[in-house]
Amino acid sequence: MTETVPTYPFAQPAALEPAPEWARLRRDCPVARVTMVSGDEALLLTRYSDVRDMLADPRFNHALNKPDAAKISAADDGGVFGGENSAMTSSPDHPRWRRMMNKSFTVKRVTAMRPRIEEIANRQIDELIAGGQPGDLQSTLGFPLPVQVICELLGVDPSHRDRFSHWSDAMLNLTRFDQAQLATAAREFQEFMAQHVAEKRAHPGDDLLSELAAVVDSQDGRMTEAELIITAQGLLVAGHETTANMIGKMVAMLLADRPNRWQRLVDDRSLINSAVEESLRFDANPGFGLPRYISEDIEVAGCPIKAGTTVVVSMAAGNRDESAYPDADRMRLDRHPNPHLAFGAGPHSCLGQALARTELQVTLAVLLDRLPTLDLAVPADELRRRAGLIVGGLEKVPVTW
Repeated sequence: MTETVPTYPFAQPAALEPAPEWARLRRDCPVARVTMVSGDEALLLTRYSDVRDMLADPRFNHALNKPDAAKISAADDGGVFGGENSAMTSSPDHPRWRRMMNKSFTVKRVTAMRPRIEEIANRQIDELIAGGQPGDLQSTLGFPLPVQVICELLGVDPSHRDRFSHWSDAMLNLTRFDQAQLATAAREFQEFMAQHVAEKRAHPGDDLLSELAAVVDSQDGRMTEAELIITAQGLLVAGHETTANMIGKMVAMLLADRPNRWQRLVDDRSLINSAVEESLRFDANPGFGLPRYISEDIEVAGCPIKAGTTVVVSMAAGNRDESAYPDADRMRLDRHPNPHLAFGAGPHSCLGQALARTELQVTLAVLLDRLPTLDLAVPADELRRRAGLIVGGLEKVPVTW
């Protein structure tokens, strides 16, 4: 009998509900064979400890541009995980690049942006209200806010928002674009960013790209011109797409059990920060997870894995692991401690997590102030996922107030 290898990512019963395979695999098969949309096979890890350990283990790397690595997307080059970004983050120079980016992406810099984020959130909620009920929270608040924030941080004009959305969709979608479309999008994005960096050199400002361009021009070895362009593209895409989708999902999850979640926050604002962390942990629609290339023979959960294998870690499945979280399938707004894996772990954890946390906290606080009667305009099980996107997300979040 031929063994059936399931296709990954798994189908979900509803946009906010986890795939049933997560619990089964954590219990019965912690190292599972899965098939990518490309047809290639990989291994999937779903237990919290395995996912956390793998993310922090230097023997696992991002070199998915290797000839024997599984292609994650339907595109010939395997998509975003097989491109130049992967090569850069898997290189021996990654610690040097990481130290410099950590210095530029400081908590102090992000904290200073909080008043501006509040201003943007209030303006977008004004727009939501002006549009009448029901309104789509995703298109009027969830998407515009992170785009404007990351554009101001980088010093990029947010009027190019539609082009950014197209480029990021091309980079982060598993199935929608063919190789020729991806190549065109990649070329256009690179040309746009190279031109923008040139303009920053001619007219520097108090923004992150001007700072990084000065680092390159110092020629002290901390960053090359090519790394600058790739870094700017990565920050622009990752800086808005993930947070934009998380705002919609966070609000939808809180409204899905309105009396025990949203109303509790209306009554007790001290829970805002822990509610944001629990939303990140509880998110059952986070997208693909993170793939890794195994460069030497290893063992995980008692299972041998050969060098050259592609392994996908599901942070979301790990975040629902009962061995790590009591009542893992219950959203507890006061959960503490909450060492979730939503931002990854170890030397490759998300650089922008301080900014993402601030945007989510501010958005939630302003929404609670402005629209305490907020509610979903449709049953939660009628919300629809964004198809094929590796960072997950909802098509719309219809709301009333």
